[in-house]
Amino acid sequence: MKTIFKTAMVASVAAMSLGLAACDSAAENAAEDQAQDVREAGDAQADQMEANAEAVRDAGGSEATADTLEDKADVVEENADTKADAMEDAADNMDAAPE
Repeated sequence: MKTIFKTAMVASVAAMSLGLAACDSAAENAAEDQAQDVREAGDAQADQMEANAEAVRDAGGSEATADTLEDKADVVEENADTKADAMEDAADNMDAAPE
């Protein structure tokens, strides 16, 4: 019976140790938060550009102008995602170095 309890205790301690090793540092979390902010800002800007394109259509404006605005919105969103992904990758590598 004591062996079972000892085994359970050792397993619990080992699991907790692994859990602590997987925790992100405060710097990594901050960098990931900044990456998310970049992604959200890009999305917001792209959404505004798409709304402008819709307004052009609603006002009877040129379909080509509206399409150009939507294409630019797509580029803004893609650029923000690319930048955010690079920031997240850099953040993930912060704790990759052995101590």
